Amino acid sequence: MYLFSRCSIQCLLALAVLVTSPKMLVAAEEVPLPRTMAWSAYNLGTTGYNQAVAIGKVLKDKHGVNLRVIPGKNDISRLLPLKKGRVQFTATGVATYFAQEGMFQFAHRAWGPLPIRITMLSKGLSNQSLAVAADTGVREFSQLRGKRIPWVRGAPALNVSTEAMLACGGLTWDDVVRVEYPGYAAMWNGVVENQIDAAYATTVSGPTRKLEASPRGIFWPPLPHDDSACWARLKKVAPYFVQHMAVRGAAISEENPHEGGTYPYPILISLADQKDDIVYSLAKAIHLGYDDYKDADPGAIGWAIHLQQFDWVVPFHSAAIQYYQELGVWKPEHSLHNDRLIERQRILGDAWKALQSLDVDNDEEFATLWLQLREKKLTDAGFDPVW
Repeated sequence: MYLFSRCSIQCLLALAVLVTSPKMLVAAEEVPLPRTMAWSAYNLGTTGYNQAVAIGKVLKDKHGVNLRVIPGKNDISRLLPLKKGRVQFTATGVATYFAQEGMFQFAHRAWGPLPIRITMLSKGLSNQSLAVAADTGVREFSQLRGKRIPWVRGAPALNVSTEAMLACGGLTWDDVVRVEYPGYAAMWNGVVENQIDAAYATTVSGPTRKLEASPRGIFWPPLPHDDSACWARLKKVAPYFVQHMAVRGAAISEENPHEGGTYPYPILISLADQKDDIVYSLAKAIHLGYDDYKDADPGAIGWAIHLQQFDWVVPFHSAAIQYYQELGVWKPEHSLHNDRLIERQRILGDAWKALQSLDVDNDEEFATLWLQLREKKLTDAGFDPVW
């Protein structure tokens, strides 16, 4: 009896040390996570921010984790804290792909291609597309010729995706009237106020409801899934799009679905060197807590395991892969695809290092040389440089 009591006391003391450790906390589900975590995400009020906060509440309630969600007004402000090590993860969008590729704002010498890894992603019941004001009479993208189309300064995620929609209709920026805006909100105010004729968004984004309720109304031109020419042109500009039927959004429902395209959003990413135990445990915690946050935001349903897209254009972290393998949802073909993406990142990283060794002082010349070297190295290795 004495030996049993002594052992029990020692076990309880050991457990107390483990649970109160400032480094790590173990919850009932055996999901060890840091006591505090920081993510960067989209602005306050966006669906991406709302989903991060909802997941944070589950992490707090179920695992004792204090998650700080830092809003960023643009892709640079969201990814810079990740690059600098100030946050462990970022809940972002298609800038994930641009940052991997070292393109657009990431072609600057201060950036370059990043070794990004996905932990988990959300692919819900909405689409990403270019909405038009219904009073324009536009019903397909080819009819946007001559229309006023927004270009948002410093927002390639919006501009490239808009360009892809135009490409589906056989158009380019030269075929429309380009109107510049300083940001996303200003762009959507512009279409409501009849300054422009269309704007890009996820179909469940808040500003789309404002257009829907306005005298102009809203319409989402389709991206017909059987139109191979449309999709070939679209994916040449934006290979991150996948075909999808949306049943949620402004003027969209199960009775009135939208035949279009989407990409994951938000995407929870880290750098490749993020600790395996944190990535593994976070993937597990988000999965186990799904029922507690899936109704917190219209897009949160997209975190479901069966909606994970393991063959997208950015690789998954090896520790997340381990968890998905244990669940039986990660297949051998996913590993082949993931390995190929990591090889692409390796080539991009080597090309960036080679350019840095040339010691080019002029920023503009540096960016030009990078685009040329990037295209050559990817092409030589059998990859499509896209841009």
